[in-house]
Formats: sequence, structure tokens, C-alpha cells
Amino acid sequence: MGRITELLDTAHRRSQSNSWSFVGALLPHEAHELLRIAPGSRLIDVRSHAELELNGVIPGALHVEWQAWPGWVLNPHFLIQLAQATDPESLLFFICRNGERSHKAAAACTEAGRGSCYNVLEGLEGELNKATGHRAELNGWKQRGLPWTQT
Repeated sequence: MGRITELLDTAHRRSQSNSWSFVGALLPHEAHELLRIAPGSRLIDVRSHAELELNGVIPGALHVEWQAWPGWVLNPHFLIQLAQATDPESLLFFICRNGERSHKAAAACTEAGRGSCYNVLEGLEGELNKATGHRAELNGWKQRGLPWTQT
């Protein structure tokens, strides 16, 4: 079994064991590795424009806003914008701040008939460390030392 298959099978088992509708759930380092080795894979950052400016971006990620700030209004054109920006055969890895909105985006795309939708667990900044009141300390893309830049 090749590395791509191994990673995707692990993600698929995670999703099945949690009864999630999308095909798989990846840890940040798994998504990063797949982006390097799986042809046509795309990282879809669903955070708001404000979050990109304040918290940084992941190089090469496609930004399709799930909700807009202020007010966290759902983007009514999300599925259309995503379809216009991606190949229908691509593996899509959805990421947000902590994995919650990306979970909803991956589920919505799956329910709309799009295959190969994966949620990136932990997101860019991970869980809130209640002891310090900070993110990016317990888990997440940043905490794992994966590439990102401040805009």
C-alpha cells in the first residue's frame, strides 16, 4: 500500500468511526503531507477575510469564505465559488481556525454531491488552551510547525 492510500484510509476510518458524512478527517500534518504527494489535492481555507488578515494564511491554500465577519453570515455562494475554483476530481481538504466550520463545509460539499471532501481536524490554530486563554498551544497547524505566513 502506498503512502497516499495509507493516509486516506486512516482519514476514512476516522470519519466512519464518528459517523461523519464526509469521506475523511485528517490531522494537520497528514493534510500537509498529502498536499505534497497527492496530485490535484487542494487545501480550502474557509475562514473569514478578517481571520486571514489577523491570524495569517497557509501558502498555496485556496480561500473560499464559509461565513463572513462581522455577524458570521453564511456565504450563500460557497458551493458555487468552490466549484468554479476547483477541479471536480480534486481531493479537497477543508480547514478553518479549529476544525468546526471546516467540518460544516466538508459536510455541505458532500451533501451537495461533491466527492473526496476531508476535514482538517484541529484547524489552523487548534483548541483553546483554557489555562492560558490562547490557541496554537495544544494542537493545530501552527502548533505542529507547518508552513503559514502573517499577511
